[in-house]
Amino acid sequence: MTGTTLRSGFVCLVGRPNVGKSTLLNALVGRPVSITARKPQTTRNRIVGVKHGPGYQVVLVDTPGIHQAAAPLNVRMVRYAMAALAEADIVLVIVEPGPEPTQEDHLVLERVREAAPLAFLLINKIDTASEATILRSLQTYGALGIFEEVVPVSAVTGKGLKRLERLIVARLRPGPPYFEPEQATDQSETMIIAELVRQELFRRTHQEVPYKSAVRVEHLEDKPGRLVIDARIFVERDSQKGIVIGKGGRMLKAIGTAARAKIEALLGVRVYLGLQVSVLAGWSENPRYLAELGYPES
Repeated sequence: MTGTTLRSGFVCLVGRPNVGKSTLLNALVGRPVSITARKPQTTRNRIVGVKHGPGYQVVLVDTPGIHQAAAPLNVRMVRYAMAALAEADIVLVIVEPGPEPTQEDHLVLERVREAAPLAFLLINKIDTASEATILRSLQTYGALGIFEEVVPVSAVTGKGLKRLERLIVARLRPGPPYFEPEQATDQSETMIIAELVRQELFRRTHQEVPYKSAVRVEHLEDKPGRLVIDARIFVERDSQKGIVIGKGGRMLKAIGTAARAKIEALLGVRVYLGLQVSVLAGWSENPRYLAELGYPES
């Protein structure tokens, strides 16, 4: 950026679970960097995506959904979100169109008021709501007086995202580049692979299984013509292990096949993906296991 003033900064995405934060992050970056599924609380940790543009670099930080948390894993997830909120230059508070904010929306708004950042309100999923509902949401949230901008968007169709991008860049201050021009995320290769496997677990299993499962890449090796990956899925009970493996191993094969295709598309190499499933009783409530599986104390 010699001879040019670069605008840069950190933009944090917060909201209750399942409002489309990860889909929005991927849409703004222009490629998948955070996993998505039609279940709440898919994102468990802080995920960074980088948006590069002429004269600017926006570091977007996706966070777990803010909710009333009791279980140790969920408590850590909310802490990650709150830490990211406190460090951001701009906070994007994401909600869905509706007649009134939900109880969890109010919890998010409370946290934002406490942190008092420069905040935009994004009404996401406008492609799924009537104009009257969207207008009501604009009026309800605009009347709160805590947002610099209230922007209706659709992360799925892209509507409103160009305007949002312009509004963000206009508020950024001159600053250094935090990432190289080719970087789209700060996630390591092993973390990306583990997340893509976990995404397929979320999409293909039900009830408590996706929430009680974790993935760790145990071996990664470049070989001529392919990348060899060995990963392990951890669950808490034998019954969950049986569900993940499936009759005759069919579920595990489906998870591996789908995850391998996504890994190959993202990394641009042929992949061998070996998956194993192990029972690690109580991992989601054990501080040592949580840290070992990528969820340390914030």
